[in-house]
Amino acid sequence: MTINERISLLRKVMRNSGISAYIITSSDAHLSEYTPERWKGRTWISGFDGSAGSVVVTLDKAGLWTDSRYFLQAAQQLEGSEISLYKQGLPEVPTIEEFLCRELPSGSVVAADGACLSRAEAEDTRAKLAPYGITYRLDLDLLEGVWLDRPEVPMHQLFEHPSTFAGQTVSERIEAVCARLDAVGANATIITMLDELAWAFNIRGNDVEYNPVALGFGFISTTGSVLFTLESKVPQTLRESLERSGVRIEDYYHIGDFIASLPETTRLFVDAKRITQSLYARIPQHCQVIPGVSVVTMLKAVKNATELAGLRKVMVRDGVALTRFFIWLEGELAAGRTYTEYEIGVRLNEFRAQGELFYGDSFSTIAGHQGHGAIVHYRADAETSSVIHPEGVLLLDSGGQYVDGTTDITRTIALSKPSEQLRRDYTLVLKGHIGIALARYPQGTCGCQLDILARKALWDEGLNYGHGTGHGVGYFLNVHEGPQNIRTDLNPTALEIGMITSNEPGLYRSGIYGIRIENLVVTELKQETDFGRFYGFETLTLCYLDNSLVDKSLLTDKELAWYNDYQAAVYDRLSPELNAEEAAWLKAKTAAL
Repeated sequence: MTINERISLLRKVMRNSGISAYIITSSDAHLSEYTPERWKGRTWISGFDGSAGSVVVTLDKAGLWTDSRYFLQAAQQLEGSEISLYKQGLPEVPTIEEFLCRELPSGSVVAADGACLSRAEAEDTRAKLAPYGITYRLDLDLLEGVWLDRPEVPMHQLFEHPSTFAGQTVSERIEAVCARLDAVGANATIITMLDELAWAFNIRGNDVEYNPVALGFGFISTTGSVLFTLESKVPQTLRESLERSGVRIEDYYHIGDFIASLPETTRLFVDAKRITQSLYARIPQHCQVIPGVSVVTMLKAVKNATELAGLRKVMVRDGVALTRFFIWLEGELAAGRTYTEYEIGVRLNEFRAQGELFYGDSFSTIAGHQGHGAIVHYRADAETSSVIHPEGVLLLDSGGQYVDGTTDITRTIALSKPSEQLRRDYTLVLKGHIGIALARYPQGTCGCQLDILARKALWDEGLNYGHGTGHGVGYFLNVHEGPQNIRTDLNPTALEIGMITSNEPGLYRSGIYGIRIENLVVTELKQETDFGRFYGFETLTLCYLDNSLVDKSLLTDKELAWYNDYQAAVYDRLSPELNAEEAAWLKAKTAAL
């Protein structure tokens, strides 16, 4: 079926159910950013495969709402369909709720699948529709009746992430969760999100592309813990290990009934942003609900000493792989051989795979040559990706999953002599990157309070970028994790010692080029004075920055010192792992400005 035929079939089901509009989000029953194929309904109905966005289908209109990372990609993928693109966040663009209240008369019914929608999102939309007399139903999965070849739930087996890498046993993690629960007066919590589940029970899996997680729900309480998953997914050795840690295993589909049967002594800690509406609705009225940010997410975000030590080792292996890749690419292009954007992503994976404990890519490599670099989350495929010629710039955003850490790095590399405008643009982005790297801030500071440091040099020139400056990063887990971030949106989560965050300002000139510089940083204590504790960042990522793109005259002495120190550190840390020819190449690339 074509996209329009799928929408037509959905509308038929909507009419039969008395539904005036149906909302299809990008998440699954675990509120994941990246989902198993079974829950990629938004992609199925629209053709748009970005990681974020929602489709709304009314009886006579259809629209996709997505953010600035995907404006160009969405416009291309929606072409030829009846779905209109609504550029989320632009002042003239209505929100989904504003659109529905404008389009639908009082008495209309809007629906969505509450099993794939957080409690917070569900209540927010319900509250916005109610004044217009619009009912919001959350008990319908209308795609089940029209998506006839819908994939099944993945059945890959779980495996253990040993405490030698995790730094804590399952028992220790459960104990830490229970201590946090007790501190807020709770005695139990439900785990919906897969990365939280993986962290709490030291398990990993292959159910989601790029993210080493497995389908399941969890329940942790002061009286016992339960892992809800499909029985066949748990090997006997893992089952025995979990049971020794006090975790019993129950069927994946029993989670709702289990919640509904919780006793009245249960004081349940609930994060409305991290539990689905469907599960929340099963909580008995006699249970006390204590709201807050998930204690599992907060614990997971602060990496322990073992995790940080592992990640520092990973950064050397990842940096060596990237160095060898760039040496290879430079040599191939100089010899007149060309490759597509897709092919160099495959090749980069091969270089990473030569390192120890490599598990796979942490996301689909973004290799954007020239104008494709301006598509923030561009995804090259084998059929349509461009051939890379030795001209202009290449934006390469990639990452690796290792058993002892997760990486995410972006480099913008000149493939020919850069123009003055390109050098100026790059240096303005670099100034923002250094601004974050050098930041000092008092304990309790949130990422939104630091974001201006990454943007000021660009704002001063009337320039900007639409994405966030930084996101949390998991440990052999999701490359995007919360609760912390660095962006303009208000987020009350303070940056804590041990949190890993990306530092990735950018600039994108549509159809011409894209620039992004991304390293991972960890929050650390910098000094303690009479005015309190002051934090800053240690830069973890090790890969050279392209000297040819830097306009030294735009850098302050402090910025120049950071730049040269970073380049020297890259050489010092990586060169012992390289052969003499590779080390000489890197020495030239990291020469002081």
